[in-house]
Amino acid sequence: MTKATQGFSTRAIHDGQEPDPLTGAVNVPIYLSSTYAQEEIGKNKGHEYARVSNPTRDALETNLASLEGGTSAHVFGSGMAAIMAMVTMLRSGDHVICGENVYGGTARLFNQIVVNYGIEFTYVDTSDVGAVRRAIKPETKLMHIETPTNPLMTLTDIRAVADVCHERDVELSVDNTFMSPYFQRPIELGADIVMHSTTKFLNGHSDGLGGVLVGTTPKHKEQFAFVQKCTGGILSPFESWLILRGVKTLAVRMKQHDESGRKVAAFLAQHSKVRQVFYPGLADHPQHELAKKQMSGFGSMISFETGSLANANALLKSVRVCTLGESLGGVETLISHPATMTHAAVGEKERARLGITDGLVRISVGIEDVDDLLADLDQALAQV
Repeated sequence: MTKATQGFSTRAIHDGQEPDPLTGAVNVPIYLSSTYAQEEIGKNKGHEYARVSNPTRDALETNLASLEGGTSAHVFGSGMAAIMAMVTMLRSGDHVICGENVYGGTARLFNQIVVNYGIEFTYVDTSDVGAVRRAIKPETKLMHIETPTNPLMTLTDIRAVADVCHERDVELSVDNTFMSPYFQRPIELGADIVMHSTTKFLNGHSDGLGGVLVGTTPKHKEQFAFVQKCTGGILSPFESWLILRGVKTLAVRMKQHDESGRKVAAFLAQHSKVRQVFYPGLADHPQHELAKKQMSGFGSMISFETGSLANANALLKSVRVCTLGESLGGVETLISHPATMTHAAVGEKERARLGITDGLVRISVGIEDVDDLLADLDQALAQV
């Protein structure tokens, strides 16, 4: 069996994580060195300075490139730092198409910082392939999407959109944070770049901040490595090690996230206090068939409508097993309020247009005993 034919779990545990040749340690060492001894002028053992490269970080980048099926991976200090590194490929006068329902921090970065460099952004409903096609201009260089979207769980047909982009020489980047490479591999569907907030499912334990870009061309490798070197927004050796540790259990964690996510979604869908549930795994989700086609599981991200800010607050302050907090993808169940947390920067008017109401609640189902989660949600919903 070759590495190319090995299964996902095997690659997650072993690719980039071979035993240390010096000591035989089965875990990649944390190399806490800012510089490296050189044998003579122009001769080193593969590393010169920690901003440029680090053995622990290298191991993680090898691992994540393998899991997403890319040619190179480049890790950064946060998911936002990764997105910022991606847009360094652009120049003044370039045009970017972005999904209209993306993480609020992404829109904030584009609208309040990147536009100042003469780059234009158009936001479209990327579930509508026709809208994507109409939005492309001669100046369009990049399209950035999330699928499923945060927080309304709308899907984009990655292959269809990739085909449209490539007809016009536009690169497609996909934020794959919600699904992880275990359930969705955008590069296999035609994406050029995949990004993650590694803080989420890849790390899985809510104890490390980071981001990654996975590229598919020599240009991506050269460009993203150059950004790491020049801007210095790289991931630390310790946090690289945390993600390497987390990725080893990614497959088993995602299986449990998915199993429990389906049960929680079904419970919420029949609850009298819940107005609507947004989850691709439900048969009444408008893109359920697409979800089955391009994802191998439905995951654990669910949003649901409680009807008002007062109802949402009554629920959120009453949970006991679920934790009210920002972020997602940890082993613990995290529950949040998009309008005041992840999407506060979007603004009230735009949230209303998108359907992100004051009563919308988002839950990242963890891997606790699911009966305890259901009981906790039931008692909290009783307060609504």
